[in-house]
Amino acid sequence: MFKKLLGILLLLTSFSVFADPQIGEDFDKTLQKIPTDNPSKIEVVELFWYGCPHCYHMDPLLDAWVKKQGSDVVFKRVPGLPQAAWAPMAKAFYALDDLKLSAKLHSALFDAIHKQKVLNPTDEAAAINWIAQAGGVDKSKVEASFKSFSMNSKLNRAAQIFQASGATGVPTLIIDGQYATKSTSGGNEATLKTADYIITNVRADKAKLAAPAKK
Repeated sequence: MFKKLLGILLLLTSFSVFADPQIGEDFDKTLQKIPTDNPSKIEVVELFWYGCPHCYHMDPLLDAWVKKQGSDVVFKRVPGLPQAAWAPMAKAFYALDDLKLSAKLHSALFDAIHKQKVLNPTDEAAAINWIAQAGGVDKSKVEASFKSFSMNSKLNRAAQIFQASGATGVPTLIIDGQYATKSTSGGNEATLKTADYIITNVRADKAKLAAPAKK
């Protein structure tokens, strides 16, 4: 009897491991359709926060995952902005892009917060100082980027995307502007597998729409 029960448990476990991700459990439809930059591509957007340890561990996994995607998949990051305390790191993200320092300092900023633990992600003044020192740029240029009109526009757009996605945490992946992974659905590896599943289905749907109608 014990062996029989054990066999049933193993069978159920195997089903759970190989089962397709489920809507409502592993991902959801976004609250609102989010426009993508190129409708002919499958856009993947990571909502993240530099202060999030899960995002820190996701970062290298996500970089490797992106490199494996087909030419029809495009990827970008958008800083999560559900609350004012996350604004300093959202500004830091956009300032790095503005100052052409993203490639040099994106991972280093994560390390400064989570590995070296020398930076408080909610301290804007500290973020400005860190970028100036680590990037070797004049502090006034970093301050100007943080306080620019375009920065306000970018922050407003980031907040709108977070709200429209229906995300309740980070990291969250938005696929094709209409599906969002759940950040508590089983870890970063599970999130990427869910993204693969969604991409496969979105790709099939796009192919059907692109196919000529049969006479």
